[in-house]
Amino acid sequence: MTEGAGFVAGDVPDELTAAEAGMWQAFRNGSVYDLNSGDPVVDDPHGGHPWGPERTVRARIVCWLLLDGPPALAGRVSALKLAGVRITGTMELAGGQVTPYVELRGCRFDDEVRLPEARFTTLRLVDCAVPRLEAARVHTEGDLHLPRCRFQNGIRLTDAHIGTDLLLNEAIVYRDRSGRSIAADGMTVGQDLQAELLESHGELSLRSAKVGVSLSLRGAKLANPYARLALNAPQLTVERTLYLTPAGVGGAQLSGTTPARGTRIQRFECRGGLRLDDGRFGDAVDLERARFALTDDQELSLRRVHTPELRFLGDRPQRGKIVLSGARIVNLVDRAGAWPEAGNLHMGGFAYENLVPQGPFPLTRRLDWIAAATAEYAPEPYERLAAVLRAAGEDEDAREVLLAKQRRRRETLPLAAKFLGYVQDWTVAYGYRPGRAAVWMAVLWAAGTLAFAHADHLPANHDEHPYWSPALFTLDLLLPVIDLGQIGEWQLHGGWEWLESAMILLGWILATTVAAGATRLLRRG
Repeated sequence: MTEGAGFVAGDVPDELTAAEAGMWQAFRNGSVYDLNSGDPVVDDPHGGHPWGPERTVRARIVCWLLLDGPPALAGRVSALKLAGVRITGTMELAGGQVTPYVELRGCRFDDEVRLPEARFTTLRLVDCAVPRLEAARVHTEGDLHLPRCRFQNGIRLTDAHIGTDLLLNEAIVYRDRSGRSIAADGMTVGQDLQAELLESHGELSLRSAKVGVSLSLRGAKLANPYARLALNAPQLTVERTLYLTPAGVGGAQLSGTTPARGTRIQRFECRGGLRLDDGRFGDAVDLERARFALTDDQELSLRRVHTPELRFLGDRPQRGKIVLSGARIVNLVDRAGAWPEAGNLHMGGFAYENLVPQGPFPLTRRLDWIAAATAEYAPEPYERLAAVLRAAGEDEDAREVLLAKQRRRRETLPLAAKFLGYVQDWTVAYGYRPGRAAVWMAVLWAAGTLAFAHADHLPANHDEHPYWSPALFTLDLLLPVIDLGQIGEWQLHGGWEWLESAMILLGWILATTVAAGATRLLRRG
């Protein structure tokens, strides 16, 4: 019987090999067609042990079954369920409508699998060796499962539509000719995208992808020594949480659960740049214990990201840059040791509403954090931090932040303004420590009173003059806007005139500084 010709129900085409005939019958029965030998070494689809004709089928026969296969046996549902089967030739299903359920476990493909614009109900390839999966614009009503598979020349899922879950757990994917391991730009996943313990060798591209629930890269290892980006996902939308966190290795693990005590932990690692610019995350971006190995020109870029919570709890990158410019965060959960050194952090326009430090994070370290992000003076990071601290009831810390802002600004001023700034700092700390004014006034008043008690003083008007009081005279000199009737009534000579002028000058400086500080305090920085 020739391919494509009609056949009587129950007939097996003459051209089929024995292995293919068994697959044909198993398809009609909806049962698993298992050709494994029972020897784990021999049956390893990724190993080098050859599989002979007794466990080999042709790809075109598989496609024939899926696109135009025989009817199911009475009371059964046809399905393609293969285990330990070698498939030769290119599996070409481009544009096809595949109705039967498809599940291949531990199978070995000699050539690429081509599924562009094909439509499936559910497709599962588990622990299979596949040279390449070409599945642009593929559509599944249910799941697409690719766990523990190995792809030597990448996966293409550009503009794919996955109805429920996409699973890539423990898959190993090498780059294609364009340098991408997984090209999934514009992909839509109805529920979860799980790629836990994934190994990606090349660029994992998720530009403008949409995930209906969560995206988990727990324990994944992304490496791209060939280009700048290991994960390229600008404009990524995840309705719940993006997990770049550890995973437990070994034993049955439930996704999303905390590994049991004694379980070996594998952290998320990224060797290459990571780009999440303009991403939208409904719950959080979680980088707990994440590791980043960057070169000097690579970045962990979170420009203009929007998320209710950013958990920045990874290891400090030794090189490269962390960029949060324009990001909008509600809760910033972080620790002091996670942030990079000065010059490697950029936070222009970074907005957050609450700080939730994990572990010690004193205010001095928080000010260092801002200084590390601003090579040149910029008021906005200081004002943002002060507003957040004030909203949390930490008014004293907020004033310290605004004082640090003024001190940083002072370094950018001309010499004369810088000198005035130092005077304001020494006297009343730019108005943020107003108690200093009273201390300075008391010191000058006491010193002046003691000095003028020994001064030669002559009345300006010999007919009438007030009683000489060194204390009132000094106070009259120090209070430029208040007349206590002492200065114009007495005349000093010699060095005492210079002291009188110095007291007047100090009074004006103190009054001006207090006024400027009070104005700044009323304006809250």
